[in-house]
Amino acid sequence: MFVDAPGRPLAYTDPWVASLEDRLRALVAAERRLAYYCEQVNAHTFRYRVFNMVQALDAQPALGASAAWFVRPDLEASMDFVDRADALVICRTRYDDKIGQMIARARARGIPVFYDIDDLVFDIRYAHEIGDTIDRSLQCSEEWDWWIGYIGRLGLTLQHCDEAITTNAFLAARIAEFAPGTKVKVIPNFLNQMQTSVSRAIYERKSAGQFRRDGRIHVGYFSGTNTHGKDFGVVAGTLSRLLERNEAVDLHLVGSLIVPGELERHRDRVTSHPIQDFVNLQRLQGSMEIVIAPLRDNVFTNCKSELKFYEAAIVGTIVVASPTFTFRNAISDGETGFLALPHEWAAKLDRVLALLEGDGSAYREVANRAHEHVAERYSWARQGARIAAEIFGGPAARPEFLKAAQTS
Repeated sequence: MFVDAPGRPLAYTDPWVASLEDRLRALVAAERRLAYYCEQVNAHTFRYRVFNMVQALDAQPALGASAAWFVRPDLEASMDFVDRADALVICRTRYDDKIGQMIARARARGIPVFYDIDDLVFDIRYAHEIGDTIDRSLQCSEEWDWWIGYIGRLGLTLQHCDEAITTNAFLAARIAEFAPGTKVKVIPNFLNQMQTSVSRAIYERKSAGQFRRDGRIHVGYFSGTNTHGKDFGVVAGTLSRLLERNEAVDLHLVGSLIVPGELERHRDRVTSHPIQDFVNLQRLQGSMEIVIAPLRDNVFTNCKSELKFYEAAIVGTIVVASPTFTFRNAISDGETGFLALPHEWAAKLDRVLALLEGDGSAYREVANRAHEHVAERYSWARQGARIAAEIFGGPAARPEFLKAAQTS
């Protein structure tokens, strides 16, 4: 474990606590006004697709755009925020009468309505594949009714909006298939201000200490929710064999993942951590030598963003990931991380272990390249111009990785 990464939990409070009055004032602070709506505040979709977007626009006042977020209780109280906005972005929201009224109100004012969706959870044609991938129990008619209803309502909101926004070009193509004629724009996920600040401090401590380690090798899997059991199954057998032949390796499982049976005999070297707030997630990732991001290869997983790469790379930790669409476009294999097909996991993990040998300089070279790459392309301070351009029109700096993604 990297001893120069913070070992104790870091202080954390939710950064999105703000009154409705404060958010309404923030909305009208500039000439061009963008209202984001999401069903609820959370550390997942809301953070990536709403809070981070608002923060990025606020960081660049010269753009002349202001933004604020609103959630279901705000909508139930009043739709005034729609009347004050010049554009409305509805994020991953299930359709109902209130959502229909909100969209109609925006249309009556002549402002554009965008639908932001970060997963393939809007097209019921993929309901079985999605359910199977995330290991969701669909064993009776009632469960199917709920699941089809959930996906169908998300898709219905999408179909009622003027344009769509998503995280990558692969998912954008699926949206275009589902809603022909809908213009789809790509605004990637990225690091927010607090993540960036904490991660920079972790990386600089590691760098100043020459990535000093405790002598053991810590491999981390950051699942978050309990929907990634089958993804972890891609590499579970390989990890069991790695623990068998290398006594220096320890495995850390972060989130709600159940330890698979093949790893039970190594239970004394498998540490389970509860779900972390996003600040302490960076702390834990910074302490690992390797972070793994295995995924099954199907349409649903290829729609996923590359956040598991950039959140680990920014703290100077090397990532080994399945070569899905976004990971292929984000990671230069052997240069900024490693890509592993199902039969390549053992070899790719061994390559990272080899980098740690001697004084670890080979490891530091890859980790430093990955950090610089991510700091350049996924920084919150660089995203505002793109968001403003995609919403309001006009020129914006298009990161090279987006160009590559759109032509792959």
